[in-house]
Amino acid sequence: MSVEVSNVEPKEVWKNFVLLNEVPRPSKKEDRVIEFLISFATKNNLMYKQDEIGNLVIVKDSTPDMITRETVVLQSHVDMVHEKNNYVEFDFLSSGIKMYVDGDWVKADGTTLGADNGLGVAAIMAILESNEISHPKIEALFTIDEETGMTGALNLSDTILTGKILLNLDTEEDDEICVGCAGGIDITMSKNYPLQELKEDEINVKILLNGLTGGHSGAEIHKGLGNSNKILFELIQKLNSDFDVKICSIDGGGLRNAIPRESSAIISFDEDNLNSFKKIMKNTSETLADEFEETDGNINLEFELLENRFQTLGAIESKELINAINECPNGVFEMSENIDGLVETSNNLANIRLIEGKLKIQCLTRSSSENSKDELSKIISNIFENIGCDSKFSGGYPGWEPNLNSATLKEVKDSYITLFSSEPKVNVIHAGLECGIIGSHYPEMDMISFGPTILGAHSPDEKASISSTQKFWRFFREILSNIPEKVN
Repeated sequence: MSVEVSNVEPKEVWKNFVLLNEVPRPSKKEDRVIEFLISFATKNNLMYKQDEIGNLVIVKDSTPDMITRETVVLQSHVDMVHEKNNYVEFDFLSSGIKMYVDGDWVKADGTTLGADNGLGVAAIMAILESNEISHPKIEALFTIDEETGMTGALNLSDTILTGKILLNLDTEEDDEICVGCAGGIDITMSKNYPLQELKEDEINVKILLNGLTGGHSGAEIHKGLGNSNKILFELIQKLNSDFDVKICSIDGGGLRNAIPRESSAIISFDEDNLNSFKKIMKNTSETLADEFEETDGNINLEFELLENRFQTLGAIESKELINAINECPNGVFEMSENIDGLVETSNNLANIRLIEGKLKIQCLTRSSSENSKDELSKIISNIFENIGCDSKFSGGYPGWEPNLNSATLKEVKDSYITLFSSEPKVNVIHAGLECGIIGSHYPEMDMISFGPTILGAHSPDEKASISSTQKFWRFFREILSNIPEKVN
């Protein structure tokens, strides 16, 4: 299937994407993909260097016709989100991504595609290996671990780059130029519970909710996509309002930057309440199908009576946990007062695990306002601290303040208008880009972000538009040809 993708135009980009997708590249385990890029640099007689955290910079001298132009930094991250459908057997650590062409789209077979940010990496590779494309001196910055904390950008060397212009290739709509983004922080709540044996007249039931769409917890948080953790615990709260429910275990969601698609829980209750349970499950299943018809058309709710007898939390502890999860803010918290349609602050209730009495809950809170981010993260931590959980804040990163007077923005807009005879959208996005962090290391650097159209990033529905990638490739080369003269 990947051979077919290699033949898609522009071939110089897609063939590199195919090669890249043969290399496992999960966040925090990027050694193999960095080795792949070093081998690529060596093959093309290009100088490279790494900083202490592991970010890679490949340097290419300018073409003779552009020797007087400013050095430009081309930047993409090498890691990808690893998500798959529950019915798919796939080992991300040992297998390459299986891809195919479907009309105007390149898709993966039941897994994330890695176009975020692999298409950016592949496009930079195409520039680096070309002998025909005019360009100024290039410093190609490949950062690690963007998806699980941006630790590559946060720990970027302050001396590894010399360029004053940065082009980030991580925006996912081809008519947009991004000039700002939200910051974020991870919140982790944990607690150890004592467990109780099941009573004689109690039964165990496993509830499974799956088939949701999922997606990017920043860029798609405003779309009303179902969060499987919230939906499951709204159901459990409904059950608990009719009869006492005790929690045995929870397995909900996945990565903190992906809207949860699948969640399950094992609960216990008196066997006398089984008919009431079945009735509520049936009614809820029908309600969910109607409520999420537009956003999550394949939503599925089912249950299984279990023969094995599992230990449970106490009734009081179960009720407290159910209420806390339902009180936890999820989705859009606040809209921007300054930019129409922009989400300012949000939270993703990303992951809930309760295994043998050990509870761990993970949220990712985003905001373009540091004050609002602090406010929401405190609200969330207080909810769980009130039931005895410990809270930990980690992975905080700053937003990227827009500079609408940027010289690079003007040049990029002019390039877009020249090629496509229309104005691009200039946006600030509610997602994490590395530009703000890189800017904290290089305050004088002028930055913009753009890229091809990618839908469903961070989910197995991720797909990249072929026609959009062709448009992006033209745009990218036009921008490079118009990089300004060096300032003496």
